[in-house]
Amino acid sequence: MDAPEKLDAHQANPDPTNRQLASTATLNPLDAFWHLSNFFLPAWAVAALMAAGVKLLWRRELKALAWRRLTVWGGWGGSLALILALVLLGRDGKMLGYGLMLLGISLPQCILSFRPGR
Repeated sequence: MDAPEKLDAHQANPDPTNRQLASTATLNPLDAFWHLSNFFLPAWAVAALMAAGVKLLWRRELKALAWRRLTVWGGWGGSLALILALVLLGRDGKMLGYGLMLLGISLPQCILSFRPGR
C-alpha cells in the first residue's frame, strides 16, 4: 500500500478566516455604506425603542421632553459604545459589546429624563 500523501498545513486545517483572501477583498462604496449602517443600526433601533418605552412609562413626568431628543442622545451614546467595544474587544458581535451599547444608550436617556432641575 502506498503511504498517504502528506498535506501542507493549509490543506490539512483550512483557516475559515483566510488571510490571503481577506487581504485581497475590497468594499465598494455601497457595500461600505451598508456595512457601517448595519453596524450602527442596533444602537439606533434600541435607542428609539427605549425612548418610546420611557415616554410611555413616565408619560406625565416626561411630557416636556421630546422623544426625538431621547432617541438622538441614546443613539449617539450607543454608537460610541459600539465603537469602544470594537476597539477594546477587537471584533463586533460579542455580548460584552452589546452590554456596553445598552449602557451607552441608557445613561444619556437617564440623565436627560431624571436629572434635577429639568
